[in-house]
Amino acid sequence: MTDGIAAIEEGARKSGILWLTLDRPRLAWHAWHDGAIYVVTGGEEQELPGLDALDRVHVTLRSKDNGARLVEFEAAVTAVDPAEAADAVAVLAKERLNARDSEHLTERWARDSTILRLTPDTSTAGVTPGA
Repeated sequence: MTDGIAAIEEGARKSGILWLTLDRPRLAWHAWHDGAIYVVTGGEEQELPGLDALDRVHVTLRSKDNGARLVEFEAAVTAVDPAEAADAVAVLAKERLNARDSEHLTERWARDSTILRLTPDTSTAGVTPGA
């Protein structure tokens, strides 16, 4: 595992939030699964305007402890069919705190939201030493 992907995975697993550069920096909750970050947007979930129309997005992971920047990188953005990525959707649903309808969450997402996979481009990863 390269230093870049190791830093990305560690940062994504340690913190349930990240920053996405969209119309402005946007805070988003996410889940790490199988080498990628998964986010859900739309419907009753977080609004990440324009993310679903992008091919790539700039991602910043920060320390849960002190907010220091751990790593920044570009990621490929791909829409996910919830039925074809059931494992990833289950991991994402587990990370969703305070859902009003947790027993029907994934069905609501399939109907009203968009699930996106952010695949890190490790060649663009900028790791902050000692963070």
